Amino acid sequence: QMIADMHAVSHEYFALPYWEKMAHQIPPDRYRGYTPLGSETLALSLDEESPPDLKESYSCGPYGVGYDEYHFGEAGARFFAPNIWPERPANMQSLWENYYAEMERLAADLMRIFAIALNLPERWFQSKIDKQIANFSVIHYPGQDDAPKAGQLRGGAHTDYGSLTIVQTDTDVGGLEVLRRDGGWSPVPWIDGTFAVNLGDLMSEWTNDIWVSTLHRVANPPREKAHISKTSLLFFHQPNYTAEIECIPTCCRSERPARYNRTTSGEHVTMKVMKH
Repeated sequence: QMIADMHAVSHEYFALPYWEKMAHQIPPDRYRGYTPLGSETLALSLDEESPPDLKESYSCGPYGVGYDEYHFGEAGARFFAPNIWPERPANMQSLWENYYAEMERLAADLMRIFAIALNLPERWFQSKIDKQIANFSVIHYPGQDDAPKAGQLRGGAHTDYGSLTIVQTDTDVGGLEVLRRDGGWSPVPWIDGTFAVNLGDLMSEWTNDIWVSTLHRVANPPREKAHISKTSLLFFHQPNYTAEIECIPTCCRSERPARYNRTTSGEHVTMKVMKH
């Protein structure tokens, strides 16, 4: 029911007048609020030119955190900026915060599974994600009254930045596709009420490219279904901004030395966002 409620309240928000949504537009250098249609071109993160993506979105981040140096000092303030909430729908904030909390718990469970798969102690990641800086976004892909421009998609080809992304969508029309090794694209099977999980660039670096971030895109619907809109719930998990990201011990050996320089989660995501 939580998933259904999230899609319903998000559809209600995106149906508001443009001017009302623009009152919640994301401020400069922040990751909270509304992003209007045609403002993003995800393919630019791969240095590929294409028309703007056919989507709008709303984003929020961690909430209810302690008022301390980590969260609100000079280094952390931008990762924990206050969320922006509209006056309507009136129940949007409570639904979104509850969903965020559930995704935070699910992501922590997945990271424990990842640790076991990487031959690490089950809670190896715990101290690196206990003050995480995940961003949660709902993306709305409107129905397409006019045919897209050449090369224009609902979401251009890209990889996600962080450790993992938990994706939930309300329809298979114009859905997620992943790049195959032969260069073709395959649709991700859609099963109502389930999640898809993408690996991000940070996890690729952490595992020394033993695990690879998922290059994916969001396709346009076929013209006979172009009028159908779509919403996707995306939890972009990102470790503590102070977490040091260097080759996981079980992923480095003499014949496979570390491929990346040491960085932090905060530095990593900042560089990715600046490029985007």
